[in-house]
Amino acid sequence: MPVILVANPKGGVGKSTVATNIAGFLAWQGHAVALGDTDVQQSSRQWLAQRPPQLPPIRALEVDDGQVARVPKGVSHVVLDTPAGLHGKRLARLYGLADGIVVPLQPSLFDMQACHAFVQELHALAPARKSPPRLGLLGMRVRQGTLSQQQLQRFRQGLIEAAGGHLTWLGELRDTQHYVQLAARGLSLWDISPGQVEKDLQQWESLCKWLLG
Repeated sequence: MPVILVANPKGGVGKSTVATNIAGFLAWQGHAVALGDTDVQQSSRQWLAQRPPQLPPIRALEVDDGQVARVPKGVSHVVLDTPAGLHGKRLARLYGLADGIVVPLQPSLFDMQACHAFVQELHALAPARKSPPRLGLLGMRVRQGTLSQQQLQRFRQGLIEAAGGHLTWLGELRDTQHYVQLAARGLSLWDISPGQVEKDLQQWESLCKWLLG
């Protein structure tokens, strides 16, 4: 049963946006998905409460301080949203559950510094696992042709090279109100007409392939 962890200790980088849309994508692929929220704000849990019942189902997963209480019967895929400030023992517990970890980051100096330290912490945990989870970086709220985009590209290239092939670049998501509007209705990109979010779906292609890989 694949477990996808969406994590970054920096707050406000879009973890819940990524987690809910991953869950929506997997549900539309025909998988039995459970979405767990380890953040006290419970953004993903609130999104799930708004989800229209006629859409592919996504079940709620109870998680307490990094401990999954019980995976509902029949679930084939688990997505876990995480809080800001995730470090130490709590991170180690969640890391131990994960098959894949998506690290969202925004193109700002503070986000990139926090991401660099976090990726190092994840690599330090790898020896404790016989088969460490796959790690992927995802740029968030990126504006094409900007200086910040260029800085992000240089940063991620250096980070991936330093990781020696143990880190995958999953692409960039643009800064758009689509995610805000969909979240308010409990929807993902895959729950509406593709023509309405064509550019966004294209940006998700690399991440989707990685999820199914």
